[in-house]
Amino acid sequence: MFRTKSVEQSIRDTEEPDSKLRKDLTAKDLTVFGVAVVIGAGIFTLTARTAGTVAGPAVSLAFVFAAIACGLTALCYAEFASTVPVAGSAYTFAYATFGEVIAWIIGWDLILEFALAVSVVAKGWSQYLGEVLGGLVNPVAHIGSIQFDWGAVLIIAIVGVLLATGTKLSSRVSAIAVAIKLAVIALVLVVGATYFKASNLSPYIPPSQPSDKAQGVHQSMFAWLTGSGGTSFGWYGLLAAASLVFFAFVGFDVVATTAEETRNPQRDVPRGIFGSLAIVTVLYVAVSLILTGMVPYTELASGNATLATAFAIHGATWVKNIISIGALAGLSTVVMVMFLGQTRVLFAMARDGLLPRGLAHTGKHGTPVRLTVIVGMVCALLAGFVDFGTLEEMVNIGTLVAFVLVSLGVPVLRRTRPDLKRGFRVPLVPVVPILAALACLWLMLNLSIETWLRFVLWMALGMVVYFAYSRRHSVLGRRAADTEAVTAPASTETSTLAEAPKLPETSEPNEAARQSETATQG
Repeated sequence: MFRTKSVEQSIRDTEEPDSKLRKDLTAKDLTVFGVAVVIGAGIFTLTARTAGTVAGPAVSLAFVFAAIACGLTALCYAEFASTVPVAGSAYTFAYATFGEVIAWIIGWDLILEFALAVSVVAKGWSQYLGEVLGGLVNPVAHIGSIQFDWGAVLIIAIVGVLLATGTKLSSRVSAIAVAIKLAVIALVLVVGATYFKASNLSPYIPPSQPSDKAQGVHQSMFAWLTGSGGTSFGWYGLLAAASLVFFAFVGFDVVATTAEETRNPQRDVPRGIFGSLAIVTVLYVAVSLILTGMVPYTELASGNATLATAFAIHGATWVKNIISIGALAGLSTVVMVMFLGQTRVLFAMARDGLLPRGLAHTGKHGTPVRLTVIVGMVCALLAGFVDFGTLEEMVNIGTLVAFVLVSLGVPVLRRTRPDLKRGFRVPLVPVVPILAALACLWLMLNLSIETWLRFVLWMALGMVVYFAYSRRHSVLGRRAADTEAVTAPASTETSTLAEAPKLPETSEPNEAARQSETATQG
């Protein structure tokens, strides 16, 4: 269960002709992917909703707290990705440090994270599609009592075709979409600054208020453990907001999953991770400050408040349409990069035999077409027919668990394999990795109890699958069994010879030799 896969073996596996990914990406492509996946629903919807119902103007500080946790973890991801430039991200890193069963847990965890993220964001894209179409066409069709979100299915299908065609083409499409949404965000900052009033930022951290919605299993794990009960605003609200807006940063780790497809992963992966994280942090803090400075946070208390709500209050309805277009472009790239991350994690697990090996086959474009089709179908069914509700938090807890193990894995691999060439090294080991793990654990504690319960159930299901299938089909396990099978006969033969009776001694040394030669000839 705890057998580890050597870094050298992981790298050798990337050269298998039938499951080889094409190396097309550069540091610029990775930065585009990072910005593409992180700048999405968070900046257009999550900011206003969190400010109005949880943190008030302090939402900008919540983004800073979440960014610190991500930044510390990004250091650890950069070291791993530059040392083990193999698809799979946290799953591959865990296999090299903690062993197979922990790697499986992380892989199973990432499957949940990416599948839900793709489906949830696709439904958000569908909502903005309805706004852009001006209500002329409803992207949600009603078939009897069943609702079918064909808009969400449409974007998943388009993205699936692009990814099957090649990651370089996907990167070019992402670059265009990123340019559109960055232009929209720049417009929001410029126009929003004209309505900015510093008085709206006071009080920066509003007084704590009891929340009827955050009771029972809906309250945070921290509130339940401390007995503080469910509250909004105040310091408890600020900490809860940091855990919520963390969803806005989910996806920067996808950059690490593309290490195997990067021309110079030792140099380009760290640049892509840090570059994208720095850009999005500045944008999130700037937008949240402008938003809460435009209107009092109490006017964003509606659960449906978005970035456009603040402009509508000031009568600048023309900005709303532009924001909808920016959100449509932004969410398109989020779906694409999350989809990419899902297929690459599954690809790595299938190549290791923990999932059926046939799924790791790559086509003429150097992409796992079979996996892309399967992931697209599953996510389309989820997005088309399932109403997720509070399942968005499942993405957060799944990501945070992966972050914790990646952070703790850095000092472990430093101790077990100090000889490895590292393109990037985390400073102050083990202090920085431990701080990263503690920061992520803290954010996890501020998620709701029901999220924890769902996560535990998902992990339990994963362990059933591991013992029923993955453990017996593991390529690493079969290699170990083959090695034992080869060495066992030799050991048995040696033992038999050692226990065989000695020939009787003769006075003529050559007599035994002549008898042996005669027997051989016979």
